[in-house]
Amino acid sequence: MVEALVVLCGMAWGSFLNVVIYRLPHGLSLALPPSHCPQCETRIKLYHNIPVLSWVLLGGKCRYCGAKIPATYLLVEVLTPLAFLALYLNFGLSLHFFISCLFSSGLIALTFIDLYHQILPDKITLPGLVLGLVYSIFREDLTLRQALVGAVVGAGILLLVYGTYYLLRRKEGLGMGDVTLMLMVGAYLGWRGAVLTLILGSFLGALVGVYIIVVRRKDMQFALPFGTFLAPAAFVGLVWGERIITWYLGMFPSP
Repeated sequence: MVEALVVLCGMAWGSFLNVVIYRLPHGLSLALPPSHCPQCETRIKLYHNIPVLSWVLLGGKCRYCGAKIPATYLLVEVLTPLAFLALYLNFGLSLHFFISCLFSSGLIALTFIDLYHQILPDKITLPGLVLGLVYSIFREDLTLRQALVGAVVGAGILLLVYGTYYLLRRKEGLGMGDVTLMLMVGAYLGWRGAVLTLILGSFLGALVGVYIIVVRRKDMQFALPFGTFLAPAAFVGLVWGERIITWYLGMFPSP
């Protein structure tokens, strides 16, 4: 029953995240006006706004004007409850579970905002940084000092890459939004989690980059939103990071 409740709450919260993903980059209020079709501007009735189910029953189209509703709306409403369920199965109904749900919600929103607009809004990353630092005061597994070190390491590595690339190519290879994202991630996961996030995000980005170059026949100048890879990597680091690090270090036993 608890798992079912977590999933249902996650679906409802995923519907709200879709509002954040659409409205925040456009500078719109998250509260007003109520949910409406962006094409015909007809207000969406409550029974047409049921997470997951409404998208499926309406065939991914507006009930009134037939405009297509992006499949990413459905994806967010599916990913959010799955993320919450993974957090519950790992952390139980603890304070860490609830705070991690907030942290993960920020990661989901940032993933899709960066995918659509190639920006990582400070209105999410900076409150996420504050959340990580404040929460570290109450944690047993991460101190405030470790959270600060994690933020500095995560952002510092990207700043080093940013500066080196600019010196070599005389143009930006990363956005500063990626740096603030890693401030947020490092503050919540510590320096080991931040490094793991950068490794996993870079690996995932490289795989997608190869696919785009080989299959989609784009050139090396095609811009990939790095935050779209860093944010999911941070979630992996949150849930399974310590196990991944322990497994990796176990491959090199001390003499």
